[in-house]
Amino acid sequence: MNEFVRQAAGVLYEVWQRRWIALLVAWTSALLGGALVFMIKDRYEASAQVYVDTQTVLKPLMAGLAFQPDIDQQVRMLARTLISRPNVEKLVDLPVMDLKGSDPQVRERTINALMKKIRVTPSGGGNLYTISYRDTDAQRAHQLVAELVNLFMEASIGGKQRDSQEASRFIDAQIQEYETKLVEAENRLKEFKVRNFGVTGMSNQDYFARMSSLSDEVGKLRIDLGAAERSRDALRKELNAEEPQLPPEAMVPPGGHVVNELDARLETQRRQLDDLLRRYTDNHPDVIAARRTIASIEQQKKQEAAARAAAGGGRQAAATNPVFQRIRVALAEAEAKVASLSGQLAAQESRLEQIRSLAGRVPQVEAELAQLNRDYEVIRKNYEQLVARREAASLGVKIDQSSQLADFFRMVEPARVSPGPVFPSRKVLALLVMLASAAAGLVAAFLMTRLFPSFSDEKALRELSKRPVLGSIGVVKTDEGLRRERREKLQFAAATGVFFVVNMAWVGWVTLQGRV
Repeated sequence: MNEFVRQAAGVLYEVWQRRWIALLVAWTSALLGGALVFMIKDRYEASAQVYVDTQTVLKPLMAGLAFQPDIDQQVRMLARTLISRPNVEKLVDLPVMDLKGSDPQVRERTINALMKKIRVTPSGGGNLYTISYRDTDAQRAHQLVAELVNLFMEASIGGKQRDSQEASRFIDAQIQEYETKLVEAENRLKEFKVRNFGVTGMSNQDYFARMSSLSDEVGKLRIDLGAAERSRDALRKELNAEEPQLPPEAMVPPGGHVVNELDARLETQRRQLDDLLRRYTDNHPDVIAARRTIASIEQQKKQEAAARAAAGGGRQAAATNPVFQRIRVALAEAEAKVASLSGQLAAQESRLEQIRSLAGRVPQVEAELAQLNRDYEVIRKNYEQLVARREAASLGVKIDQSSQLADFFRMVEPARVSPGPVFPSRKVLALLVMLASAAAGLVAAFLMTRLFPSFSDEKALRELSKRPVLGSIGVVKTDEGLRRERREKLQFAAATGVFFVVNMAWVGWVTLQGRV
């Protein structure tokens, strides 16, 4: 420890011997540093904080009914694109920038500098954004930040309106295009069905299934027709075996009424026609056969009436046997049924022959029809989806109009300027220059002791030279020498005091200049 103290004392003595060099270096460094601080201007920071409340009651209520944009993502995108060139050009055009009529190169440099200096940073949970900017002019920094806050809040309205308009135009154009395609597909389907009328089926069965079904129906009708014909023939035999007239003793007493055979048949056929008309149309084969039978009976009645008139008004005796009359009525119904089944059989056989004659064409037509139906269904489905999306988008626009994104913004801290310059301020720099100048002087003196060493005692000389020291010579100072040494110390102290006083005054002046 004593050795360390001895060495430190030796170094301090050597530095003291070169104190004027240290003072000169300190003054030189202070002057250079002061000139540098004088040229540097203080920078002031203006900042503002904006909070975006993205939670809304409408969002869960309208889920699934309307398209709702991601507000958080929109805000993050706005924050990233706020410092874009068009926005910075708006800031450059502010009167506070004083760039009106300036050189284009100066304007370009100013734009580039602003894009680098402006900061938009998220704070807290991500919905709190801080907008800051540093400038040598406090008023200019304040106006730029205030304008940036306005751009941040106004960009949402214009951006959402543009997005909504572009989306509406795009969807309307797509709907119009698909509507044209849908009309064309419907016309193609209609023209195909008209062109292939009678070939295309209206059911979901294919050609072979329809042909098999018609074959089964024809077979069934043939069986039914055979049964009806056998029943009719049996009734004819019974009718031929039955006497139409009753014996005189079994005749109807005077005042009684005997039903004519033709009238009974006509009444039966009319009832059957009424029943058929309730179930079928006028073009049905059964209806046509029933009307043909009625017309035949009416014609037969007219012929009988004409024959009676030609015979001089003589009246032909009507059949008086009730059994005979019932058999004739049943025979008339059997004939009507045979006629109906014959008509149905003829119609179904005609359809079957028609389908068989188109055996090579029907499968191809049905395949083309299926393709047309698929195309039509795809276009119709896309069209309906686009219409539904347009309605959802329209509802989303109405939601946006009721609650604009700008309504979510909350000004936490309006634009304000820091009361003092930000680090490194001129005050701090001036103080650092003063301390650095003093340190530079001490370092310069210490380096001189290393470059041109001196020795304060015999031990230091012996340790450095590694040689024995034979002796030492003392110095006796006279009174004049002591006075000169004392005067020199006073001069150094005065010069050092002036150095610190001047530097402190410089720091004070810089501090006063840096206040807003």
